[in-house]
Amino acid sequence: MSLQRFVQDWAIPAAIGLAVAAALLLVFPHLRGTTTPPTPGAATSGPVSYASAVNLAGPAVVNVFSRIPLRNHPMANHPLFPYYLNKMTPLQRERLQQNLGSGVIVSENGYLLTNLHVISGAEQVSVVLADGREGQVRLVGASAEFDLAVLKLDLPNLTAIEMGDPDRAQVGDVVLAIGNPWGVGQTVTQGIISATERDLGNTGIGGYLQNFLQTDAAINPGNSGGALVDARGKLLGINTRVLDQTASTSGISFAIPSNIALKVMQDIIEFGRVVPGWLGIEAQNLTPLLARSFNLTSTNGVIVTAIYNQGPAQEAGLRPGDVITHINATPINDGKHGNAAMATLRPGEVVTITYIREGEVLATRATVSEKPGGNALPAPEEN
Repeated sequence: MSLQRFVQDWAIPAAIGLAVAAALLLVFPHLRGTTTPPTPGAATSGPVSYASAVNLAGPAVVNVFSRIPLRNHPMANHPLFPYYLNKMTPLQRERLQQNLGSGVIVSENGYLLTNLHVISGAEQVSVVLADGREGQVRLVGASAEFDLAVLKLDLPNLTAIEMGDPDRAQVGDVVLAIGNPWGVGQTVTQGIISATERDLGNTGIGGYLQNFLQTDAAINPGNSGGALVDARGKLLGINTRVLDQTASTSGISFAIPSNIALKVMQDIIEFGRVVPGWLGIEAQNLTPLLARSFNLTSTNGVIVTAIYNQGPAQEAGLRPGDVITHINATPINDGKHGNAAMATLRPGEVVTITYIREGEVLATRATVSEKPGGNALPAPEEN
């Protein structure tokens, strides 16, 4: 092949092709097959700091100091207690009478939430705010079943914490625990939600409550009553205890969901006590034998054994023999879950009840009421 023929047939087309390719790469750089390195702190990466969340929530978390008379000390009945008490210096005695904990300001007019066990037996309770101000508080009321106490602080310019949505919390969400561990002052620890709707009934903890938030954020003595907040600084729960009460620290701790804590607080302020909701039913757990007799594939739920006349359930159309599986979105796996779900409802609240009747899944709406007392309780219609 002659040189002239080679240039015409190959060299010139190849040169034109390379020129066109180069022009296309200049106009459309994404065709090069490379990606731009991500910018540090881009939206796809996690935050490098939770300072904004702490700045939002921190001012609403207080240190709680309660003075407990020595006669009410947990060790007061021990035969050696007087001996060691006489050996103590005045400073050691003072420390022995101090119970340390945390609290959360939930309204700008001075209502605080803390754990009942933080202030139990105290003659005097005071708090220190994040800005250094100090003030005495009065006890509005408390619930032993929920281990919650409502306090009132009369100081101006209080910062209330913003509320989060614990019902939307997911395992793996980042959370911060803010409190007063060991009395050193406000401290923040970080972890994740490690479980939701945790039932602690088999540990002797919980009372009505069956849906604690579980976290691995470090909780130490003094953190009780403090805030568990999300990565934006909004309140998810009130830190209440670690699993092992004999350990100084634990990788598993629990918080009362904030929506339940607020319901308890509202009841205490309005009624002076927690008012569990009432649907006017009696129910029992589903045994495998009962489930088979009702052609059910699961024992989750409770079977209605009696309906109180003129009660909310009867007015909503429920009948003995119905199997309740959910109240609102909360699964009713057994009687304990049913009692816990009812305890967190307020009279006047409208709920959706999902139930099974003759193999068909149905739903109805009922208006929760307070259980009538004494002779006012109507007779139930039994199955």
